[in-house]
Amino acid sequence: MKFAVSLTMERFSPDAPMSRVKNNLLELARIADEGGFETLWTAEHHTIECTISPNPFQTLTWLGQHTDQIRLGTSTLVAPYWSPIRLAGEAALCDHLTDGRLEFGIARGSYQYEFDRMAGGMPQQEGVAYLKELVPAVRKLWQGDYAHDGHYWKFPLATAVPKPLQQPHPPIWVAARDPGTFDWAISVGANILSTPLSAPAAEIQVLADKFEKAVADHPEVPRPRFMMQRRTCVYDRPQDWQPAVQHSMDYGRTFENLMQNIGAVRDGFPEAVPFESVKGKDNYNPDNIRKNLMFGTPDEVIEKLLAYEAAGVDQYCLGLTFNLPFELQKKTLRLFVDEVMPFFAAREQDRQRAAASGR
Repeated sequence: MKFAVSLTMERFSPDAPMSRVKNNLLELARIADEGGFETLWTAEHHTIECTISPNPFQTLTWLGQHTDQIRLGTSTLVAPYWSPIRLAGEAALCDHLTDGRLEFGIARGSYQYEFDRMAGGMPQQEGVAYLKELVPAVRKLWQGDYAHDGHYWKFPLATAVPKPLQQPHPPIWVAARDPGTFDWAISVGANILSTPLSAPAAEIQVLADKFEKAVADHPEVPRPRFMMQRRTCVYDRPQDWQPAVQHSMDYGRTFENLMQNIGAVRDGFPEAVPFESVKGKDNYNPDNIRKNLMFGTPDEVIEKLLAYEAAGVDQYCLGLTFNLPFELQKKTLRLFVDEVMPFFAAREQDRQRAAASGR
């Protein structure tokens, strides 16, 4: 199992200067790069300060100039906000500017608040139809001249300029939680990005079963990769859990606002819905949050990660963007690099030695 980190610039107060926010992201990216993380993922969002990423390709190109090895992924582009020609060209250029390190992740989109401003108010659930038309069109534009006559887009013969550096194209990833999206994504040769959100550990296997069924239903397609992401915080002592849990709860109330369109957003800052409106929900129970999310000491985190490994997850992604204090984000990365990743690297070496001796 490999490891990745999801990072974006985030502000929860106008008192936080963008210069500091930008520099914090860069420092975390460098720690992840030097520490041996496989991929850095960043999402696309608009008009909200808690996720400042109107064009992930810009962010990744910038980070690519300050890192050496880590792969750079979009997690995720929002399909209804793009046209095939523009997306194919911008992605390919980013691939060149990052020396072939782009991972192309895309999704239907999530926040209804954004859809009301970016997609004419269409229900965000309808984004999946855009996704299914967009991905094949982008792939064909990467190959050469292609004319498109679809439901959402129509254009005469055109091609992506430039073509991607990686051939035949950068790895494609699709965000999925429902069985239909798993099936479609794997049928078109995409890898899978998924998350159990704040559900109990049993959800890990539920998602893994959806993945395995889709793989089994498409034997004609080479086995794709499977990434899973959870909010993550690693700390020294078991009693240090409160800050991570509190920040997760507070961020969750902001998330509820944007997903359900039930709160105000003032000058780009979403207001958290009142705690009373979520009080009593299982995913706002502090004990459940501590147990279900990737919060713990290195030993506790290793124990939790074994469930992901057993479920066949190829890449576990640390979700660090939930207003966790910057020093705790840095500590999480460093403890993960120093005390968690070596455990799994040793397991992989043992497996390789066992396989070699068995030949």
